[in-house]
Amino acid sequence: MTTKAPLASDTLSRSRKHHEIDELLIDAEADDEQVQQHHPVLKRPWFLLLGLVLVALNLRPALSSMAPLLSEVSKSLGLSAAKAGLLTTLPVLCLGLFAPLAPVLARRFGSERVVLGILLTLTCGILLRSSFGEVGLFAGSILSGASIGIIGVLLPGIVKRDFAKQAGTMTGVYTMALCLGAAVAAGSTVPLSHYFGGSWNVGLGFWIVPAVLAALFWWPQTRQRHGQHQAAYRVRGLFRDRLARQVTLYMGLQSSLAYIVFGWLPSILIGRGLTPTEAGLLLSGSIMVQLLSSLTAPWLATRGKDQRLAILLVMLLTLAGLYGCLYAPLNQLWVWGVVLGLGQGGTFSLALTLIVLRSRDSHVAANLSSMAQGVGYTLASLGPFAVGVVHDWTGNWSAVGWIFGIIGVAAILAGMGAGRALYVDVTSEKV
Repeated sequence: MTTKAPLASDTLSRSRKHHEIDELLIDAEADDEQVQQHHPVLKRPWFLLLGLVLVALNLRPALSSMAPLLSEVSKSLGLSAAKAGLLTTLPVLCLGLFAPLAPVLARRFGSERVVLGILLTLTCGILLRSSFGEVGLFAGSILSGASIGIIGVLLPGIVKRDFAKQAGTMTGVYTMALCLGAAVAAGSTVPLSHYFGGSWNVGLGFWIVPAVLAALFWWPQTRQRHGQHQAAYRVRGLFRDRLARQVTLYMGLQSSLAYIVFGWLPSILIGRGLTPTEAGLLLSGSIMVQLLSSLTAPWLATRGKDQRLAILLVMLLTLAGLYGCLYAPLNQLWVWGVVLGLGQGGTFSLALTLIVLRSRDSHVAANLSSMAQGVGYTLASLGPFAVGVVHDWTGNWSAVGWIFGIIGVAAILAGMGAGRALYVDVTSEKV
């Protein structure tokens, strides 16, 4: 049976927006009919919740821990700015390239087992990049990015499946864990490195500890039986649909700015005169501020007729924060770091919101999420690389302001299309 979603001119009802804003955790296995209908009784839900939080805490440290040490690592290994840009680009590129593998692996082995296995590959990636010179640095970054990309697609589906009645609350818990992991890694990696004798290897390698801890707490989940996969849906027409492409572009472009911040903001701040510790703490504080806007922006965005005004506001805040960090007097940097955090927390949560609100049902949402993350993160990887290349060419940071502007304006244009209250025009058929 084939069910065609409404044409792109059909508008969303306001009541549906208010209801589905509590369902921002996209289930990568939403095309599995039995998993959607069967919610297993959890023997120890608190233990599963603890495991989920510990896993989510590990989805950002491998990315944000490198930035405060990037200058030191580059000097130690003799990396050019272009190579350093590639180092910040590879993990983001792998987020996009490996995200589509997540549902395939989950159907073959089960989500819980895949998460455990990928936690172990993440541990190996962190070990590689901290212990085996330049080759290990790049290989470990690739492995870490691929691992995060796969877990990042599967974890929301597990949360939504096993805590279906608390989807709104769990969205907040999930977001909080992501922000906390990124902030702690950004702020503590340099002090840890100094504490253990000034070795950047130890500062980067420390993040093996929370990954191993998460694997230990997650292992019992692999022994519980979950729903068998029996029925699936195929969604056709996403790549031909203009609205779906706009959602994907917005996801990718706002992510590009986010990963520029993760990868380069501390180096920019160090270049302006801050110490590595001060730069890491500013990045950490900015990330913690994201929690506020990431929780409130989707709720506020659904109170209007569409999301265009909200997208414009958070993008302008993001650009203001970026330019403030790049050009404002040093005594104002914390103010602009807060502005940046407020903007970027909203841009990311609105990107997730758009996937839900532009989809007619959960099957379309899962496929649109895969497209937005797979293509979007691949596109996002170009931003950090461009920053490294431009800095290498010019020898200073001022010129990267052009990159901020080009990406930011493009994200606003894509967001103005994606923010319209329409559905993507696709067909969904049972296979």
